[in-house]
Amino acid sequence: MINLKPLKPEAISAALDRAKRYRLLNEPDDAESICLDILACDPGHQDAHITLLLALTDKFPHSGVTPAFEQAQEIVAKLDGSYSKSYYLGVIFERRAKFHLKQGGPGTGAAAYAWFDKAMKAFNDAISADDPKNQEAVLRWNSCARILNSRPDVKADDSSGAGMMLDAFETPH
Repeated sequence: MINLKPLKPEAISAALDRAKRYRLLNEPDDAESICLDILACDPGHQDAHITLLLALTDKFPHSGVTPAFEQAQEIVAKLDGSYSKSYYLGVIFERRAKFHLKQGGPGTGAAAYAWFDKAMKAFNDAISADDPKNQEAVLRWNSCARILNSRPDVKADDSSGAGMMLDAFETPH
């Protein structure tokens, strides 16, 4: 095994900027690698945890939700404050819902609806702890609502099989 070179603490800020840039360039693997280097140097670095979580969800369209979905959920527990935990859990669920929509096929509308519902509940939790000047959770909730309102194929499935897809992914609070 090849040993990794440690990042110097004074390089964290520039490295985080680079990770964010790689996310913008749709290079989530590179962003993930940089965030892991930052977290090896400073395990509690909140911006690195958030950027890593977002990079993992950026991978959904390319490599599916496994294992990135579970890894992203594990990061939520490391975030400070109930707002951040609820907001970013909502982001994970919203991105999973959008993944199902893009997959298409039988049952994807119901699966997407279930994940949008979970996302909106998490965003509601964040809204209750929200600063009036920070309305990110409101914006995300409204985005989910607009998708649900504009897509008649995305609706709840009352059959017993739909809930089983979500049972394995309980919200970590």
